[in-house]
Amino acid sequence: MRTICFNSRTTSSSSVSGIGQTAPARTVSGMAMDRTLEIAELIITKWDQDTSSFAKVTSLFHENRAEAKEFIRCMNELQKAMHSVVSENSNSEKLIRAQCLMEIGMKRLQKEFYQILSMNRAHLDPESVSTRSSLSTRSSISDYEDNEDDKIRLAGESITEVEDVSTVAMTDLRLIAECMISSGYGKECVKIYKIIRKSIVDEGIYRLGVEKVTSSHIHKMDWEVLEIRIKSWLNAVNVAMKTLFNGERILCDHVFASSDSIRESCFTEITREGASILFGFTEIFAKSSKKSPVKVFRSLDMYTAIASHWQEIDSIFSFDSTSAVRSQALTSLIKLGELVKTALIEFESEIQKDKSKTSVPGAGIHHLTVDVMNYLSLLADYSNVLGDILADMPAPSISSLPASIFDGSDSDDSQSPARSTWFAWLILILLCKLDGMAKQYSGNGNVSFSYLFLATNLQHVISKVRTSNLKYLLGDDWVTKQEVKVKQFATSYERLAWDHVVKSLPLDPSAPISTDQAKEWFRRFNNAFEQAYYKQSACIVSDGKLRDEIKLSIAKKIIPTYRKFYDTHRRVTIGREKNLYVVRFAPEDVGNKLSDLFFEGAGSSGSSSSMSSSSLYTRTSRSH
Repeated sequence: MRTICFNSRTTSSSSVSGIGQTAPARTVSGMAMDRTLEIAELIITKWDQDTSSFAKVTSLFHENRAEAKEFIRCMNELQKAMHSVVSENSNSEKLIRAQCLMEIGMKRLQKEFYQILSMNRAHLDPESVSTRSSLSTRSSISDYEDNEDDKIRLAGESITEVEDVSTVAMTDLRLIAECMISSGYGKECVKIYKIIRKSIVDEGIYRLGVEKVTSSHIHKMDWEVLEIRIKSWLNAVNVAMKTLFNGERILCDHVFASSDSIRESCFTEITREGASILFGFTEIFAKSSKKSPVKVFRSLDMYTAIASHWQEIDSIFSFDSTSAVRSQALTSLIKLGELVKTALIEFESEIQKDKSKTSVPGAGIHHLTVDVMNYLSLLADYSNVLGDILADMPAPSISSLPASIFDGSDSDDSQSPARSTWFAWLILILLCKLDGMAKQYSGNGNVSFSYLFLATNLQHVISKVRTSNLKYLLGDDWVTKQEVKVKQFATSYERLAWDHVVKSLPLDPSAPISTDQAKEWFRRFNNAFEQAYYKQSACIVSDGKLRDEIKLSIAKKIIPTYRKFYDTHRRVTIGREKNLYVVRFAPEDVGNKLSDLFFEGAGSSGSSSSMSSSSLYTRTSRSH
């Protein structure tokens, strides 16, 4: 457009003077050019930085914004007048004069554009731009000329001073850009914009702690170092999408609203490298990172970050020229999803390969139970994205799972049943492993321990399900069925560990018997109870509720019967026989000892009990 004023055209007959002819009358366009030149020359030469020391050190838009608006108006009017005159006489002396003024004015605007961009870096930072009160990026320049002061005044009442300044700067940049582009000086304007704004984006990415990495870098990094980099990236992607790239897109759309092609080329060149570094990290991590269950959570964090910002990514990088950014982000999602699936398969394999042969002391909670349930409860926090990741992952069908393990009818996971099935399947594998471990107690002659082991470990599984998002994936019916199994295991334990104590007392504890018979029953009870107590005092039940339920159930079976027998026959049997008391335990003593069971270090001191000895005895007595 800059050369349009000098294109050779065929002159009209009215503009050509023949020999002996009089000069033609002044045309309307010529008179308009005279007026335009007269007005434009005054203001343009005033701000000629080559001839005015004042203009060289002063900013037009900063010094007098009203005059700046007039300067822009004169430049636009001069351009219109030049287009009118060129069609009549391309060699007009006025046209050449106007072109000289145009060059001076564009040079001035080029400097103003640079100054506004560079001096307002703090006010045009992406955060200020992205949070400012929105102005229409599609409005015409005349809207801003007519209503600019009113808008700025209203903005000053509702937004911060920084946002107010950024609004003014953005408006001025748009005025200059549209004037320069319409006059054929868009290349100079765009060059300045790209250089300054790209440096801001690149600096922003660097300050966010994101650096370009290669596959070899990822392979060589210790996991602790890599995890720090991932944490920095997670913070960076949130700031980048909400602020950095979003603010840059808003500014670019606003300044170059008059040209879609310029908007696209500017934004693409400014952000392409920064976006490539940002999403390149996740893509390379997903491709190059060693597969490990421990890395699945950071992979899910990154997957969640990209997925949650996908709408912004798709909107901000919507240009055809930025499709590579969208493609890179999508590739990162796919690769991260594959990494998660591989890690989960590896986790399943690790459970099945566990070869723990040493039984847990006290039939307590096995470390495999703790590790697996901690892992699964944390995974359940990512249930939303796992639904997408596991949607096409082969999983055992619900029908292949035992009804006692999983019934999806009560699960809140109707949209992604594969997700619930997969969690239920891993828990089933764990329970099968525990069942195999329980047999180790049976082989050592401690059959009762095997049932207590199953009860305590299954109770831990239920507790982790209840206190995590697993409860929404597996459903209340699943929990109820497992609680029934815990009660069954506990009942089997009580029968094997304590039934011989119950049977050491007569069926009718208050029936009249001889002194010798009474002594014999006391001896039987003493031996049976001491044997059971000594053996079971090694057991540990970590869950307080289950511990109390088992102890209370045992007490109900023993204490009431023993109390009746004790109250009926203790008087006739008090005495010494072979230096041992025939009656060694009062009912309260039995209750105290039972109260001390199933704590770590039980049997050594009653003070370790979280429930007082008398409390258990009292509850047992009252229940009868």
